[in-house]
Amino acid sequence: MSLAQDERSQLVRTLLDVGPDAPTLCGEWTAADLAAHLVVRERRLDASPGILLPPLAGYTERVQRSVARRPFAAVVEDVRTGPPMWSPFALLDPLINLGEMFVHHEDLRRASGAWTRRVQPAAVETRLWSQVRLIGRAGHRSAPVPVLVRTPDGRTGTFKGGSGAGVTVVGEPSELLLYAFGRDQVEVEYEGSAGDIAAVKALDLSF
Repeated sequence: MSLAQDERSQLVRTLLDVGPDAPTLCGEWTAADLAAHLVVRERRLDASPGILLPPLAGYTERVQRSVARRPFAAVVEDVRTGPPMWSPFALLDPLINLGEMFVHHEDLRRASGAWTRRVQPAAVETRLWSQVRLIGRAGHRSAPVPVLVRTPDGRTGTFKGGSGAGVTVVGEPSELLLYAFGRDQVEVEYEGSAGDIAAVKALDLSF
């Protein structure tokens, strides 16, 4: 079982545990909406482009609402079985889906505010680290100060370059990935001046 498949299995168990009406960290989405999003992403190639392309978002939202109205157990089963063979995600699943499954799993786990961080295997943290830098650079383009990241074991990266000390965000790669995706229920620390930290915290990083 790949790292992505293992995280998918854990996500499915949590979906079934919390039920369709449970809140998430994805705005107004419930667990049913989140599961529908994952199904549309992997199984509805006609609608999935709207996840990233705003002009197509209206159609994607309509399709997602339709999927969310199906029996919750059936939608979760589609999440569990993963992308069908004809989907490009079938071949790419081990490479691209660990971060997707991890972030959305934590969207469920942390929505109530009463959560504890899962200690991830080193292999998971290493895989997520490559995504941290990619997502972080995209989200911090408008940062008014330099933004760096550092892990407890000394790995470093740059979200936004520039002159001056700026801000360093410190945390495990898994927590930094959640931070980079705009989640506020994270275990990270900020190093820098109070004004610079406030400016970075004010950025809209939501995806």
